[in-house]
Amino acid sequence: MMNVSVRMDNETKKEFEKFCKDVGLSISSAFNLFAKKVIREHRIPFDISNEDPFYSEENQKLLESRISDMKNGINCSEHDLIEEWYEKNMAWPSMGRLFKSSKW
Repeated sequence: MMNVSVRMDNETKKEFEKFCKDVGLSISSAFNLFAKKVIREHRIPFDISNEDPFYSEENQKLLESRISDMKNGINCSEHDLIEEWYEKNMAWPSMGRLFKSSKW
């Protein structure tokens, strides 16, 4: 038997310990299950991806275009960029529309 050391931040460790306890495993058993599954399947047993919508090709082109507009003095501010991104990706209404529609 051999010892393996894993580094992770404290919060992740706490959450992982809680999960393992909830399903009746020790951290050591969970890592052993993971290692055996990797060996058996010859792959990482879950998808690894960087599909954050912020980094999508479409969004990067939009950001480059808007930054170019800002540098050239075309009507755009940092706040417009942020609101536009949130409306598109998070389905949140813009703060401007919220304040315009309120009866303050």
